[in-house]
Amino acid sequence: VQLQASGGGLVQAEGSLRLSCAASGFTSDYYAIGWFRQAPGKEREGVSCITSRGGSTYYTDSVKGRFTISTDFAKRTVYLQMNSLEPEDTAVYYCTAVAGRFSKIYVLGGCNGFDYWGKGTQVTVSS
Repeated sequence: VQLQASGGGLVQAEGSLRLSCAASGFTSDYYAIGWFRQAPGKEREGVSCITSRGGSTYYTDSVKGRFTISTDFAKRTVYLQMNSLEPEDTAVYYCTAVAGRFSKIYVLGGCNGFDYWGKGTQVTVSS
């Protein structure tokens, strides 16, 4: 499985960015894709994730109401729309995925168990 992330950048506080993650190599239609982030000096945290057809989603508390994850099943691409960005959202964002019929469980468990990783994309929010 290969994951190609794009869409990071520099934005002012209260601004918006949209991240994209295009996936290839899945051998079935059962999978989930999500986003983790890691800020300097902090542990990597799960931000949001979604099952392949969008039936199940997860958001960490700090982004609820501001970020929206969506999926284009035909394109095997997941989008993370980030609105009302805050300086605390500054981090390297990583696209991640898990395959298999139990991917929904991993999503509902807080994006746990994701084992495919793409390269990170930097998101910087200035105050």
